[in-house]
Amino acid sequence: VQLQASGGGLVQPGGSLRLSCEVPRVTSLMGWFRQAPGKEREFVAARIQNGGRTLYAPSVKGRFTISRDAAKNTAYLQMDSLKPEDTAVYYCGARARTYSGNFDMMGSYDYWGQGTLVTVSS
Repeated sequence: VQLQASGGGLVQPGGSLRLSCEVPRVTSLMGWFRQAPGKEREFVAARIQNGGRTLYAPSVKGRFTISRDAAKNTAYLQMDSLKPEDTAVYYCGARARTYSGNFDMMGSYDYWGQGTLVTVSS
């Protein structure tokens, strides 16, 4: 299953973007990761389906919000107060199996999107 991510683009520092990702109807975990040029892919945010708990990397906490529209089978990443260091390709992931922890590890996800580029620059 290939997830479909969208919503990336060019935005000025301090601006906002909302990323979207079509996810399977039944998931136990969904998340967003990002990869900046020359760096490894890193965890950004996750949502555990059972209970709706959300988790964030320290670098984005308070600025980014992960959510899900169950009726549309779509996950979102609302990004506010964007900084140049947020520039990266953003990937969405989803887990079909029962959640077993390690929300911030790529191996915990079964499906991935193709990535959408976010550029924060003036």
